[in-house]
Amino acid sequence: MVDGAPLMVVDCAGTVVEWSIEAERLLDLPAEEAVGRSAARIMVHAADNAGSTLRMTGDFTVRALPRADASMVWAVYQTPKPADADERAKAAARFRMLGAVREHVGRSLDVVATCRELVETVVPDFVGVAAVDVVDAVVRGEEPPLGPLRSDVPLRRAAFCPKEYEEWQTHPLGDIRPLPFPSPYGQALADLKPRVVSLGPDVPWLRTDPRRAKSVGEAGVHTLIAAPLTVRGTVLGLLSLYRTGRTSAFDDEEVKLALELASHTAWCIENARRYIREHTIAATLQRRLLPPHPSGQTAMETAHLYAPGDQGGGAWFDTFSLSGARTALVVGEVAGQGIYAATTMGQLRTVVHTLAALDLEPDELLARLSDTAARLAEERAALPPGDPLHRQALQASCVYAVYDPLALTYTFACADHPTPVIVRSGAVVDLPDVPTGPALGGPEGSPFAATTVDVAEGSVLALFTKALLPATRSGAPGDDEAQVRDALGDIDRPLQDLCDQVLYRLHDVPPAGDAVLLLARSHEFPVDQVAEWSLESDPSAAHAAREATERRLRRWGVDEETTFAANLIVSELVTNGLRYGTGPLRLRLIMGSTTLTCEVHDGSATAPRLRHAKTLDEGGRGLFLISQFARNWGTRYLRDGKIVWTELALPSRRGR
Repeated sequence: MVDGAPLMVVDCAGTVVEWSIEAERLLDLPAEEAVGRSAARIMVHAADNAGSTLRMTGDFTVRALPRADASMVWAVYQTPKPADADERAKAAARFRMLGAVREHVGRSLDVVATCRELVETVVPDFVGVAAVDVVDAVVRGEEPPLGPLRSDVPLRRAAFCPKEYEEWQTHPLGDIRPLPFPSPYGQALADLKPRVVSLGPDVPWLRTDPRRAKSVGEAGVHTLIAAPLTVRGTVLGLLSLYRTGRTSAFDDEEVKLALELASHTAWCIENARRYIREHTIAATLQRRLLPPHPSGQTAMETAHLYAPGDQGGGAWFDTFSLSGARTALVVGEVAGQGIYAATTMGQLRTVVHTLAALDLEPDELLARLSDTAARLAEERAALPPGDPLHRQALQASCVYAVYDPLALTYTFACADHPTPVIVRSGAVVDLPDVPTGPALGGPEGSPFAATTVDVAEGSVLALFTKALLPATRSGAPGDDEAQVRDALGDIDRPLQDLCDQVLYRLHDVPPAGDAVLLLARSHEFPVDQVAEWSLESDPSAAHAAREATERRLRRWGVDEETTFAANLIVSELVTNGLRYGTGPLRLRLIMGSTTLTCEVHDGSATAPRLRHAKTLDEGGRGLFLISQFARNWGTRYLRDGKIVWTELALPSRRGR
């Protein structure tokens, strides 16, 4: 009787042309060394090897096999003796167990889940009870300690099976403690060698641990294998396998199998640990790159929700002040996960701040941001093919909004991002018609468009990422905005409560990606904190501007030092407007909570330029003086000219 596949296949010259896995095991000869050699010489060599001779029991059967080219080859089969049937059955069972562990263990990048997969696979087909203890630092993704393991290093009970034996556990799941000393568990990790131990009431080390001895007796455990889980000389944990009841003790082949299972599990745990470590680093980096809380604004309340997901890592949000009491709000997302997505997110967020400081309009800002993303994508493409970042395309989206409390308007620009939602009191919804431009860095090269909409006092703006929406959404036009609108409900509540409410209503399980929601409630800027004058286009305008500024600042209770600096700045700005600009001239003062803003508008698009005047130069010192007194200054371009503005820190701000 011929059983299974042939051991080998030989040609007419007696040369091996095919070599089976079973032949490798029986003859201790890998296929790359056997193929091409004489089959007779291989068998003679096997006969001289006592170990191989003992395994090569039984008769051999040879069958002729015709080839497609009409030539013949011969397949050699081993016909086992009847006495070998039990051993072959055991070998087949061990092979099936190893295959099952390789198939089912390591499917998730989670340390505890990997341990649970192992014990559920080996029980009850291989052992009666199984437990895995992992070094506690490994569960958190930290570097495992080098072996041998010190006796005071704590291990966490990560998995145990079967459940009906849990009442006899010495330590419950999740318990953290060092291994007992002296014991086979501690010794296995002390020298990184497995221990195969018979258990019974007379075992010396059990007498020092009455609780464990009682559990072993009640569970009917009679044999233990304690196998260390090690990778490259580091210790990850310990695998404990127990035989119970009337099952036989572990033989030599089963001990080898247990060590193979331990080795496979150790590598799976190491992969999960490395993933956890990278994910932790990326999440920490992302949190450090995000603002701890949106900055407070004079005419706006803000609140945010950030729910990180396992498949995210590149979402961000931000709010920051702009000139003229305006506020910028940003929500963006970089596709991908891990450190690369987080670092790219940080680069784009920094670019947004830099471009916003230049007072660019939202559509122009996104265009420049897209140029930056395109350059980053080119850098990725230029990396060596072996670099993992080379294969990751850079895909990013962003929505940028500017709120002007003096005009009660929002100006939006969008790059492949969900459309903002504006909700007024009474659940009245405004869906601004914001044209969605291409993704940042995309090859389309289409321009971005900006949209300006009026808003009512107390309206709530919602900016969000796609991950905020449930995965079961229909995807119909306007459906995303409708879900957010319905989740917001009554907006006459604290914004942070609204953020939490949206998450509760839209998600029953954690989102796959990074869910970000940024809410902003608009308020009108206090009328009595703004003053504006039209100025004549003649030399007396500077004097009139200084007098008007001094009267207004005195009414606002501004200190003398700030008033002196503001008068100097206003005089220089008006003089520059008269000399280099065109009419009409307007002066505006904005009294914020921490800054005093001075703005001069003229009809020219020529930008002022700061330069360092030489000793004998008659001009060129105006903007230099302004830069010394003002905390910040810049130019904002309008359709009918430009505004040159400065910000002075109020006394309450200077001490910070």
